[in-house]
Formats: sequence, C-alpha cells, structure tokens
Amino acid sequence: MSRPANRPVRIGPRAAAALILVSLIGVAAFGWPLLADRQSGLAHSQDAPWLFAALLPLLVAVVVATIADNGMDAKAVAMLGVLAAVGAALRPLGAGTAGLEPMFFLMVLAGRVLGPGFGFVLGSVTMFASALLTGGVGPWMPFQMLAMGWFALGAGLLPGPERIRGRAELAMLAAYGFAAAFAYGLVMNLQGWVIIQGMAQGISFHPGEPPAANLVRFGAYYLATSLGWDLGRASLTVVLTLALGGTLLRALRRATRRAAFDAQVSFAPEAADARGTAARRCAPGHGG
Repeated sequence: MSRPANRPVRIGPRAAAALILVSLIGVAAFGWPLLADRQSGLAHSQDAPWLFAALLPLLVAVVVATIADNGMDAKAVAMLGVLAAVGAALRPLGAGTAGLEPMFFLMVLAGRVLGPGFGFVLGSVTMFASALLTGGVGPWMPFQMLAMGWFALGAGLLPGPERIRGRAELAMLAAYGFAAAFAYGLVMNLQGWVIIQGMAQGISFHPGEPPAANLVRFGAYYLATSLGWDLGRASLTVVLTLALGGTLLRALRRATRRAAFDAQVSFAPEAADARGTAARRCAPGHGG
C-alpha cells in the first residue's frame, strides 16, 4: 500500500546512515577549533577543501540511498535540480540587504514536501549553485552547504501533514523557519568567528582556552554583530511562508505526485493469471 501523496518522502535506513555520517563530519568541522590546542596553527580556511571533498560524495550517497529506499527514479533527481536552480536564483535578490534572503522560505517548504534526505541534499546543492552564480566561492562555502542542508532537513522532520494541516501547518512552518534562520546564522558565525583577528578581548576567540569560556565570548560576539542581520532573514522567512506557503506547498505536492514519487511497484495476481490463461488459449494446438 502506498503512502499518502502529500506525505514527505520517508527516510530509509541507508539514507539515515548517510545523513548521520555527513552530520557528524559537519559537527566536527564546525566545532573542532573550540577544542584545538593553542599551538595547532590550524584554521577553517585550511580544512575547507577537505570538508568539501568529503561532502560531495556523501551528498551523492544520500541521494542514491533515498532513491534506493523509496524506489524512485530520475524524475526525483530532476526535481531536485529544478528546485536548486530556483533557490540559487532567489538568493542574490536580497542577500546584501539586512539579511533579507528569500531562498530560506523555499528551503522550508521544499524540505517539508521532499522529506529530510532530499531536503538536506537540496539545501546543500542550492547553496553550492548560488555560490557559483554569485561568485561567492571561498572557504566558507562547504560550511554554508552543511548549514543549509541541516536547515532544509529539519523542515522534513517536522510532524507530518496527516497530523497538521492547513493554517496550522503554515504556522508551524513559519515558526520553524523563524527559529532555524537564527540557527543557520549562529553556526555560520561560529565558522567565521574562530578565524577573525583583532577584535575586542571580550568577544574574540582565544585558542586553547576552555570551550565554555569561548562560547560565552561567542555569544557576546553574535549579539553584537549578527543578531539584527539574522532577524531580517527570519522575519522575511515568516512573511513569505505565511503569504505564499499554501500555494507553493500545493504546487510542490502536485509536482511530486506527477513525478511518481509515491509510485510503488506491485503485481496483481489476478491480472497475471488472466494474461497467462489468454496466452495458453492462443498457443498452437491448444483447444477451446
């Protein structure tokens, strides 16, 4: 029996294993400077190429595992490509103005419809495509890909539409988009903060000091430099989700149905028996 057509694409055991692996790598990549020795001499600008090299095959693994677990075909990958292109085109529209980035609301809705596995891949690929489009390629890019992947993945893990529908669903997605927009900014600020030099003593990163003390400084740094920017991103995500979310959710769900995301291979014994009987009757020498 197939699942309801408006239910997010489920995450199977192989896709879950791939997502857990890439997430663990991502957590380590973001957080290791807090545990590094003062004399390590390492920086995110040096480990970014290694993170990017590990991230690409893992993204492919998530896609392959999700398709294998759900029995989908190339149309699912085509939809990922289309949504990634739309998201990449949306990002330059407001990225330089008070944090107003309209692509975030699309990632919330697409993650909701496509599920956590495809949502993670969509967020990562969209950020990669937008970096190529805007010339924003740098050591921060693989970290942006991870953070946006987690952003869309979280939307796919929210309670399913069979439990929450209509306005309640939009309100839930808007609340998630608001909170997750701040979380995205928080982790991306952590990536950049550890390599910024020359800041005031109370907000700068001190290599080799206890993580708790550095996290207190990071909190002060975030409040002083980035809270207002992230508020603009979060507020726009809420406004666009409430204003356009219903229409876009219906369009995305209609597209997934037409792409046969929910198609399940099944065999009808009665029909097979009927075809077999007809073939025997038509065979040479068969009476009747």
